[in-house]
Amino acid sequence: ETLCYGTGLGYLIFLCPSPADKIYQEICARRLGAGFEVTCLAWDAASSEGGARIAVGMRDNVVQILLFNAHSQLQSIFAGRLDSTVPKSIAFVDRDEVCIFGLFDGNMLSLTICRGYAAVNMRRRLTVIDNMANGFTLYRLDCADPIRTYLTDPPTVPVPKQVAFGEDSKLVVGGSDNGRVYLFNRKSGELLSTLHHSKAGLVQSIA
Repeated sequence: ETLCYGTGLGYLIFLCPSPADKIYQEICARRLGAGFEVTCLAWDAASSEGGARIAVGMRDNVVQILLFNAHSQLQSIFAGRLDSTVPKSIAFVDRDEVCIFGLFDGNMLSLTICRGYAAVNMRRRLTVIDNMANGFTLYRLDCADPIRTYLTDPPTVPVPKQVAFGEDSKLVVGGSDNGRVYLFNRKSGELLSTLHHSKAGLVQSIA
């Protein structure tokens, strides 16, 4: 019997009743992302990953999938930013898919869940995902088959790295765990440039 709610300041709060007096007490609290309003939540208690999955939509167009494990800790599974849609409702469709409904534009879309970060361009109906294996993979929103993969050096640290579209989706820009930022031509997959932030270390956030 766990109660979960989101706040206007981007906090995700979990409460559980005390065995002694059944009064609900806070067992976990985390501020997500940049602290924007949590606009919708969905709960999947039937997860096979050793806990419950929570899908979260936020006012800054971000969608996150989190795992609330048996030790009352939150683990990140997936994070992505929609191009222009603010999610007002979100629901798990099956183990690898969530359905999202837009607040202002009336859009309805589905996202395939993978471990990593994702960016979505609704106008072109495209999404690019950090595939956590060998780079970033481009998909159409209405098809599960990949269009192409933008190859990077193999990751050494299993953490999500942000990826984004740039220059009206002509570019795909992604971070790394080796101190580099990669710039690809979206259509051809060609690596156009590598920006060196440092000799090593994570580049997890880009804008």
